[in-house]
Amino acid sequence: MADRYQQFTRTPIGKFLVPKLGLPSPPVLRRYRPDRPPLDGPALLGAAPGGRLEKTVQTQLTAAGITVTTEPVGGDRRYGALVFDATGITDPARLREVYLFFHPVIRKIGYCGRIIVLGTPPELVDGRERIAQRALEGFVRSVGKELKRGATAQLVYVATGAEEAAESTLRFVASAKSAFVDAQVIRVGVTGTPAVPAIGNWDKPLEHKVALVTGASRGIGASIAEVLARDGAHVVGLDIPAQGGELSEVVNRIGGSAVQLDITTADAPDKLAAYLAERHGGVDVVVHNAGITRDKTLGNLGEGAWDAVLTVNLSAQLAVNEKLLAGKVLRRNGRIIGVSSIAGIAGNVGQTNYATSKAGVIGMVADGAPKLAEYGATINAVAPGFIETQMTAAVPLVIREAGRRLSSLGQGGLPVDVAETIAWYANPASAAVNGNVVRVCGQALLGA
Repeated sequence: MADRYQQFTRTPIGKFLVPKLGLPSPPVLRRYRPDRPPLDGPALLGAAPGGRLEKTVQTQLTAAGITVTTEPVGGDRRYGALVFDATGITDPARLREVYLFFHPVIRKIGYCGRIIVLGTPPELVDGRERIAQRALEGFVRSVGKELKRGATAQLVYVATGAEEAAESTLRFVASAKSAFVDAQVIRVGVTGTPAVPAIGNWDKPLEHKVALVTGASRGIGASIAEVLARDGAHVVGLDIPAQGGELSEVVNRIGGSAVQLDITTADAPDKLAAYLAERHGGVDVVVHNAGITRDKTLGNLGEGAWDAVLTVNLSAQLAVNEKLLAGKVLRRNGRIIGVSSIAGIAGNVGQTNYATSKAGVIGMVADGAPKLAEYGATINAVAPGFIETQMTAAVPLVIREAGRRLSSLGQGGLPVDVAETIAWYANPASAAVNGNVVRVCGQALLGA
């Protein structure tokens, strides 16, 4: 559904009235297009003394087609990104290094620019270093709320030894693919640093891979299927038989395969595992996107509505995961990706069943990450906020507008924003990205 208020702010009368009345003016976000460079402008790179990531980051950004400078540029030129290696900050007294780097240049961040702070996972160090590294989260979340014109801020914690394995993450957060991801904390290498395969073609990192996407017939699911196919995967789209027509349209458009199956039936995991093994020799990426809502306040919520939501949104995913892992249908360096929600983080009125199921997805990631690491795979999740879909189009106007405006970016996201985040998780080079839950919400002013 179109954001008519955002469209109004771009008209001549809107441009006149909005600043006069002090109304929000949500920017048009710069999203990925293959004919565009990753950033509009150079990346300024700095580091605290003793940092271990500066040289590696410079090499990785340059390989991504980004011009990197370590000296401030003069004149009116703006930066596409400000990147700071804070791994050398081992004492709270040295947090001043963050201020000294960003303070002189923060006003020169460009339209839809990127602030990226790199640190060491606090849980992997102790003492004063742990305190200092944890403090970076408060800095990044606050900066995210101060930025204007579509700029975003991210904190990427990189474990010692995982420096080379952070490239896929750096490419994602430093590009237009992360347009609606703001003020998030990403951890790389916390569950270990497996061998990361070399990516010959970063435009097609999923070439020769098979990706399963549930709930693929429309909305976010269809967008996930399209983006994974764009990145080279053969996509197996799954949905219930009633959605068979729409599912066929999606998979035919991207050259994929369709499976009509109700994943809540007792024999669904066996059927799905057999299909993937026999027809495709296994699967590399599993995206649990299928989900339903049955919204009512708890006192009015029937038992059937509770059971249906928990079964589709959580129990069925667990059953499928167990079967694919037990039968080794999920290949080595495989990916399991769940779709949670900010409702699972902050709760929501009338959604006790839905929020419970989506919080359960976060629990699934936390429980599964060390187990999947031993298997040679990863499990992560996205937690979308307000995304422009058929479901949100049906939300009452006042609530819909609040959902759009109550974020640092002042607008709803698009299904492709969720899909791009999932594609980053799915990338073979993201082998050290495990156990993360990243919100795709424009830094919604709700929850953590």
